[in-house]
Amino acid sequence: MQKEFAKVKKILHPNSRKTIAIVKKNKRLSNRQKAKTVGMIKQNLIGEKMMWIQQNMVPDLCPYTSELTAELLLKYIRRNDEELEQIGIKHSVGGKRGRQHASREDLLRMTKMKEQVEFDTCGIEIPDILIPTQCEMLRTWNGELKLLPRFKFRRFGKVHLKDMLQRKEKQSKIMNNPANCATLACVSKPTICSPKDSKVEDIKNSSVENKELNTTLSESTILNDCSMDME
Repeated sequence: MQKEFAKVKKILHPNSRKTIAIVKKNKRLSNRQKAKTVGMIKQNLIGEKMMWIQQNMVPDLCPYTSELTAELLLKYIRRNDEELEQIGIKHSVGGKRGRQHASREDLLRMTKMKEQVEFDTCGIEIPDILIPTQCEMLRTWNGELKLLPRFKFRRFGKVHLKDMLQRKEKQSKIMNNPANCATLACVSKPTICSPKDSKVEDIKNSSVENKELNTTLSESTILNDCSMDME
């Protein structure tokens, strides 16, 4: 903004069009820079989260199950508990002195509380490691932030885990029900299991037999007529 005003040869009125244009341009540039900074901070936080998940995943397991994903996220929420314990020990040893590392302790506690609320409600945003390709991509990721757009992100939390477990339970009940198994067998082999198809087959067979019988009778009638004419 100072450079813009330096280019002006004469003194400008505070409410002049030139002054307002310079202020708008400076505000636009500052907002753009602020948005860029916020985006970079967000990308760094996402990158740190992904790197932690990558380093704490079970080796040779791809894709992840919903239960293991929930366990991994709970472990991620508790990742700073050891540091909080160390700060608490320093407080107990220090006696009545002021809180040491107070800002760091408050930051860790607020972060843990926020992540726990996200896990209990809308879920924590992570790469979709329930998909084999995404899980393998995260394992081979080298930490470059420019590769983040290639990942498919989703939110995973307590609600999503509950829904997936209920879905699996319903599927297991359907598969373990004998009536449903019989229905599935009938669908796969309709000519054997379906009574309607057996009736249709019987009708077809009877119609074929009737046709053959009629042709036989007509042939015998023709032969008899021929023999009578010859006599």
